[in-house]
Amino acid sequence: MTKEDAQYEKMTQGNTKKLVLSLGTATMISMLITAIYNIADTFFVSDISKNATAAVTVVFPLMAIIQAVGFTLGMGAGSLVSSALGEKRNEDAQIIGSSAFYGSVILGTIITVLCYIFMNPLMKLLGSTDDILPYARDYSLWIIAGFPLMAGSFVMNNLLRSEGKAKFAMIGLTTGGILNMILDPVLISGCSLGISGAAIATVISQAVSFTILLMMFLLKKSIIKLSIKETSHKIKVYGEIVKVGFPSLCRQGLASIATILLNNAAKNYGNESTIAAIGVTNKVVMIIFSMCLGIGQGYQPVCGYNYFAKKYDRVKEAMIFTFIFSFVAMTLVSLVCFIFAKQIITVFANSHEDTTELIEIGKKALRFQCISMPILSLNVIVNMTYQSTKRSVIASILSCCRQGLFFIPFVLILPLIFKLNGVILTQPISDICTSLFSVPFFIATLKDLNKKNKETTIESAIEAI
Repeated sequence: MTKEDAQYEKMTQGNTKKLVLSLGTATMISMLITAIYNIADTFFVSDISKNATAAVTVVFPLMAIIQAVGFTLGMGAGSLVSSALGEKRNEDAQIIGSSAFYGSVILGTIITVLCYIFMNPLMKLLGSTDDILPYARDYSLWIIAGFPLMAGSFVMNNLLRSEGKAKFAMIGLTTGGILNMILDPVLISGCSLGISGAAIATVISQAVSFTILLMMFLLKKSIIKLSIKETSHKIKVYGEIVKVGFPSLCRQGLASIATILLNNAAKNYGNESTIAAIGVTNKVVMIIFSMCLGIGQGYQPVCGYNYFAKKYDRVKEAMIFTFIFSFVAMTLVSLVCFIFAKQIITVFANSHEDTTELIEIGKKALRFQCISMPILSLNVIVNMTYQSTKRSVIASILSCCRQGLFFIPFVLILPLIFKLNGVILTQPISDICTSLFSVPFFIATLKDLNKKNKETTIESAIEAI
């Protein structure tokens, strides 16, 4: 039995719950480490000043943009690779994977150049005040340099995961994350580099992650080989990758826009402490939400493989289990964060400054977010199902809900009515609306899977006759 056949058998015949738990846990750890890259900087930078903390918040949308590029190409290629492997079209999977990887590095390089050219106006657009600007510039000068590596890493991570080899992806990202946490205090305090040290630590860590992930392909740990000779010159291939990955572009791209709007709302109805508090809260929430996304993305290859292998009963079983597991996990974590909200926010407050206002705003914002987070599991699972089965239009609509369709109107209207409380309530209310919007799609998906399973059973019975 070849390596490809063994992997196919594992994904289409193995216990779905064990597969989801195995892939989901590894992917969840990878997602958490990705979140830690940025939150580690916030933690160590908080000891410099609240303006430095606010600067990391201001620059974050830039990182979200490059994540959008990586996730769009990575998730798009990953879904197509899963379906191709499910249908045993291994050569097509090879072309898709190589094209997405090299395309991401090129796009990352282009974005890097543009960010350097328009540095100052870009910082202002992102919500920087005059006091925050020097810190934002120092931080972004280095962070931007790592964009090609970040984009490429996201694609490689998703390609490995799409094959059902999430553990290999986890190794690369985890190593980089741990290194980042070690280098941050060394470069910030030990080498007296300040906020620039945090950015340098992040870029070095990203380079290490990129190298480790690349070695997984070069050492033939994967079915796909990242060969430049296999890169497609057909626009249609890239169009299909972007089409399937478009929901991820919506999700990540709107996250950037949402952060910019929220930063500006916080600036208009508060001060530097408000921006810092909202930023810290969003970083904590990002970790919680990363758990949900990680579990959902672990479910994706199971869904993709089995859907295109016409094993619809396995897709349904995996979908229901993933939702229940994700909901319970999110509820437990949200409960802990709700109870210890003040202590969590205090960790990111500078001990040398008066941060009473920052802590109070952050505590309130985090508790409201914790109330709405668990039910978001529904949106994530439904979204992943539609994206994995190439139903990109509905998947894109579902992706636009949380930080687009509902968030943008709320962030423009609620602060006008409730001032700072409106800023704080925007995301929780958007999350609740998003979850309610997802319910009909969840029910429709289950009905569709039941219908397809019956049709497949009848076809098999006829063929047997």
